Amino acid sequence: MREFLVELTTTVPEGTDPAEVDRIRAAESVRAGELAAGGHLVRLWRPVGELRSIGLWRADDEAELREKVLGTLPLWPWMTAAVTPLQSHPNDPGSTGTTA
Repeated sequence: MREFLVELTTTVPEGTDPAEVDRIRAAESVRAGELAAGGHLVRLWRPVGELRSIGLWRADDEAELREKVLGTLPLWPWMTAAVTPLQSHPNDPGSTGTTA
């Protein structure tokens, strides 16, 4: 699988019932755990003081990432995503010596 740096910003539509937001966020947590267990979600960070997420994700290609991985997130309809495909750097201290 290839690796992708993904920046996700969630914007809840104005007037959405707070109980519905809570329900969807709970479902989001469950789905993120499933994607992590399946090897698609590797790491996830939130910049201090911000409501966006930055994650390291894996998929066969960007189409699969958007459709079959990110597209399965319950919050996806409210998200915007900036996706950056990654490749190994020759000076990466964690590299196994192979390139992606």
